[in-house]
Amino acid sequence: MAEEKNIILANRENAAGTIEIVPEVLEVILGIAAVQVDGVYQMRGTLASQINELFGRANHGKGVTLTVDGDKLTADVYVYLNYGVSVPKVALAMQTQLREQLLYMTDLALNTVNVHVVGVVPEKLPKVDPADLFKDDDSDSEGDD
Repeated sequence: MAEEKNIILANRENAAGTIEIVPEVLEVILGIAAVQVDGVYQMRGTLASQINELFGRANHGKGVTLTVDGDKLTADVYVYLNYGVSVPKVALAMQTQLREQLLYMTDLALNTVNVHVVGVVPEKLPKVDPADLFKDDDSDSEGDD
């Protein structure tokens, strides 16, 4: 999870005050951006986030850990990828997407984006019925004549 320190955006000359962002908000932004990258199946969650999803409360920040060290922001992203995708290409696309999205929405720059591939999820195949293992595909249309 994120540290308990709010991040203050750069003071602007025309601003009436300061703008502070809670790190959890940045984790949500990064989590949503990471899921939108092609090849990402889902983010890794905790037991608490899975229980919350059962009750209909989506946690968009799951799988993202943000570390604030002075002016440096480091994001650790834990993802499951679809089977058959190029892991380096998806990881590079994710790093680019997360940096661009955070810069666009908050004017904050990520120094480091660490992508941790937790697993690969194969596509689901239809279950085979053992009784119909040698059944012809044309057998359904024979009785309709």
